[in-house]
Amino acid sequence: MTLASLSPQAALPSPTTAVWQLGPLPVRAYALCIIVGILVACLVTEYRLRRRGVAPGAVLDIAVWAVPAGIIGARIYHVITSPEKYFGAGGDPMKAFAIWEGGLGIWGAVAGGAIGAWIAARQLGIPLTVVADALAPGLPIAQAIGRFGNWFNNELFGGPTTLPWGLQVHRMDPDNPGHALRDDTGQPILEPGLFHPTFAYEAIWNIGVAALVFLLDRKLRLGRGRAFALYVMGYTAGRFWIEMMRTDEANTILGVRLNVWTAGLVFLGALIYFVRVRGPREYMIPLNAPATVPAAPTGSDVSQVDLSAREAGPRPAAPDGYRVVTEEQFRAYQETGAVPAEPEAGEQADAIRATADEEPRRDDAESPREDDRAGANGPGPADRES
Repeated sequence: MTLASLSPQAALPSPTTAVWQLGPLPVRAYALCIIVGILVACLVTEYRLRRRGVAPGAVLDIAVWAVPAGIIGARIYHVITSPEKYFGAGGDPMKAFAIWEGGLGIWGAVAGGAIGAWIAARQLGIPLTVVADALAPGLPIAQAIGRFGNWFNNELFGGPTTLPWGLQVHRMDPDNPGHALRDDTGQPILEPGLFHPTFAYEAIWNIGVAALVFLLDRKLRLGRGRAFALYVMGYTAGRFWIEMMRTDEANTILGVRLNVWTAGLVFLGALIYFVRVRGPREYMIPLNAPATVPAAPTGSDVSQVDLSAREAGPRPAAPDGYRVVTEEQFRAYQETGAVPAEPEAGEQADAIRATADEEPRRDDAESPREDDRAGANGPGPADRES
């Protein structure tokens, strides 16, 4: 009696084709899933950046740097951690560039993407922590979508199972990548038995992480990169146990898959950051915003912001940079157009202590700290003039 004979009738099917020809152009499901995931992450990040005061379209400038850097980082991590596939006996070094055949490591993607986002954030004058917190819910959604590329490729599944949601896996044709191997009658060949759909486990887990980050960020008003740290903790906690279910070949340390060790270490690093870092959510006001805006008389039902004054004259394509303010200052700026005054030099130390204690005095809390200007993490006025 075999495992296949014990398998229940219910099962999750797998596609037999992962590549379609559009004329001479191959359209790969793996690439499509990644692209859709990136688009969703960009939409979520754009929405959240706007709500923090960043000008529309900033996410495109960030994506131009972060997406290519993330893909390169993801591939580098995969090749480094699985070198025998490319440089071992029988390996083909040129295959290291064949991203379309699969093989992207999330750890390298986050590291490479962070470098690209940092470069873009400096150019825009936005603190990297603001970008990271805005991205935090969108990234796990993108990962969930990307995991379905593994489903199309019939890869990264777990061990055998008899559960009703067991996955049928096709034996893929090495001579015709992206297509199932077929028998003499033309029927696709299935691997015997059913397998844990670890791609689906991770996709569902990631959607849960996105919901967790969104809800806690909304309730606790996380700032200083803590929303992103929460995402990292949530993702690595799931990756830890899901990784141990996978049966695909992987390098090990002390008999444990390398990615399990990585998940544990990254989780600890994110936890330390989340616990130690404190501070309110950061909001952005353009450096070139007008200092004052004429207001309507008190009691008028007309908006207190003189829109005609804002529309007069040409507007810059994008702000020269941003300064970090508190949520209260940002809301006041939105309602009245009045830009909060810069803090005096003597107020800076008090503001820093108040922020660290999360019990700021009102007179200090309403003035942004000098070192919190976006120029500390990006190009300030002096940088642009030089």
